[in-house]
Amino acid sequence: MTTRREFFRNLGMAGGAVAAASVSSVAMAALPELITMDKPDTMPPLQPPNGRLYNPVVTLNGWTLPWRMNKGVKEFHLVAEPVVREIAPGMKAHLWGYNGQSPGPTIEVVEGDRVRIFVTNRLPEHTTIHWHGQRLPNGMDGVGGLNQKQIPVGKTFVYEFVARRPGTFMYHPHADEMTQMAMGMMGFWVTHPKHQHPLIEVVDRDFCFLLNAYDIDPGSYTPQVNTMLDFNLWTWNSRAFPGIDSLNVRKGDKVRIRMGNLTMTNHPMHLHGHEFVVSGTDGGPTPIGSRWPEVTTDVAVGQMRQIEFLADEEGDWAFHCHKSHHTMNAMGHDVPTMIGVDHRGVVKQITDLIPDYMVMGERGMADMGAMEMPIPDNTLPMMTGQGPYGAVEMGGMFSMLKVRRDQKPGDYRDPGWYKQPAGSQAYEWMGPVAEAPRATTHGGMSMPANGKPVNQELTVRKPGKHAGH
Repeated sequence: MTTRREFFRNLGMAGGAVAAASVSSVAMAALPELITMDKPDTMPPLQPPNGRLYNPVVTLNGWTLPWRMNKGVKEFHLVAEPVVREIAPGMKAHLWGYNGQSPGPTIEVVEGDRVRIFVTNRLPEHTTIHWHGQRLPNGMDGVGGLNQKQIPVGKTFVYEFVARRPGTFMYHPHADEMTQMAMGMMGFWVTHPKHQHPLIEVVDRDFCFLLNAYDIDPGSYTPQVNTMLDFNLWTWNSRAFPGIDSLNVRKGDKVRIRMGNLTMTNHPMHLHGHEFVVSGTDGGPTPIGSRWPEVTTDVAVGQMRQIEFLADEEGDWAFHCHKSHHTMNAMGHDVPTMIGVDHRGVVKQITDLIPDYMVMGERGMADMGAMEMPIPDNTLPMMTGQGPYGAVEMGGMFSMLKVRRDQKPGDYRDPGWYKQPAGSQAYEWMGPVAEAPRATTHGGMSMPANGKPVNQELTVRKPGKHAGH
């Protein structure tokens, strides 16, 4: 087994792949070399050393799987296996994935390529792989029991087909899906156009990631696979903020972001500071006439969406799911609403018995963003992350688009925090403030100046002539 670090060191370059000339004819008769990854970092794009050229994608907190050329066929080796994934610093999860990670590595090919994927099963049960969105022979579609026999434990199956159309796709099991996808088995697939396509523009930066979710009790490591809706960790590529890397671009870059949704609900993805168009789905590029400017697009279950925009506004711009409970972590779920409850009379009595007792939420939950408090082992605070001006108070599906005029082409490193130019940042008003009008106890508002709610009596009038109801 070879780690990616060893792989790059042997090649003497970042983002390389196995060249056909470097593989002997004896090796060509065996399985392709197994490449794995054990770090959650965003790796540099994998520049194609052979085959047709293309502009590679960058997988957020992930990497692209190298291939070898064997008589004109691109050969890949995927291994389905248990993995340990760092969700964010301070929390790891025992998941299932491919080649050491969940999600597995991105597969990149070019329209017209013949691809051959060897899939080795190291899970404790059988599996298959479905190539979501691909046009291929029916026997290669990967639905266990319908199109093929399941891949038994310890066995290797081979999938082979031609990448017939360019687009944004993914792969995942079609065997015991409830367990295997809930455990993190999935990966991205990108097919680049063979020639200049009238509906596919050339971009400077091309990012991709999968939306996924887990239900992992605080203090534990393994997802509850029978959960249907009540997930407590909302993630991109099995990472939660502040563990999600930022998308770092140069001012003036044309940027594409590809997203796929393998959670159990939809996600309205919202980008600050820019407008974008939806330029593609898992069905292919969208017609030009169907595109209009948006700042939020909904990605439904099982869908792929690719958005494109011009990064022409410098700064650190939030990018997140707009469902507010999807931007909080595990400790924020199942917390009762205590806004307006006066704890003062009971806190002392409780702390005499439980010294570590802490009042939560009587003024809202913002205090939790910066509060240092003990939490169970191997879990994350409900809202976390530090920005240049204090607590960001986010979690889950949240990251940033960082646009810089001095970011070099091809440089994906984090440029640090943006310093707003003088006069371009919100500030505190130091002048006089007019007194706001207040309601009286005779109506108008439910919270008058004295802070006591109006005691309004509710009168119920029952409808007549409905005897027996």
